[in-house]
Amino acid sequence: MGGIWIIFIAFTLLSWLVSSQLKARFKRYSQIPTANGMTGREVVEQMLRDHGVRGVRIGSVDGQLSDHYNPENKTINLSKDVYYGRSIASASVAAHETGHAIQHAEAYAWLQMRSALVPIVSFSSNWIQWLLLAGIVMVNTFPQLLLTGIVLFAGTTLFSIITLPVEVDASRRALVWLKTSGITTYETQKSAFDALKWAAYTYFIAALSSLATLLYYVMIYMGRRN
Repeated sequence: MGGIWIIFIAFTLLSWLVSSQLKARFKRYSQIPTANGMTGREVVEQMLRDHGVRGVRIGSVDGQLSDHYNPENKTINLSKDVYYGRSIASASVAAHETGHAIQHAEAYAWLQMRSALVPIVSFSSNWIQWLLLAGIVMVNTFPQLLLTGIVLFAGTTLFSIITLPVEVDASRRALVWLKTSGITTYETQKSAFDALKWAAYTYFIAALSSLATLLYYVMIYMGRRN
């Protein structure tokens, strides 16, 4: 079991470093105002109008960088700093989440695939930990148990991997619109790109961690005594 702890500690440190950098950049770019002084909510409203997307609600949620789009009820949830903020940071995050709403409206293939995996991931999350633990203990007497855990974990890993193009595309849409709409200038566009780049790194680390953990369990299964 030592291997799994090495993976866990290594990727926990990486996640902490990326998260710290993301928060530091958000704080820095929160001091840079947008060219037209729009709030995060106004950014969402304007971007939705420009893309002809209707029926999307905008809400405010607690927490820092807790912003997300919920495709089930078509709601863009912005943290208070983003919802009321008039900075490059708030505009970038708001535009990114709006990018997800536009993906949904356009039936973006990667988003549809990720949404299709949500029920599987939700089901798996309740059982994976126990199946893998019991599977390792009984790997030589009942290897099918570990194999079942690996299959379920593979579903969550696939979900993490599919999330990457979804997030990158949402950021691409956001950056293009921020520039063409005049919300960012030549100088502040770089700040918006940097903020969204570090946000993307968090998903990359999560996917890499999940893949490394999956390979670890596969190696245990393949190395069992027959």
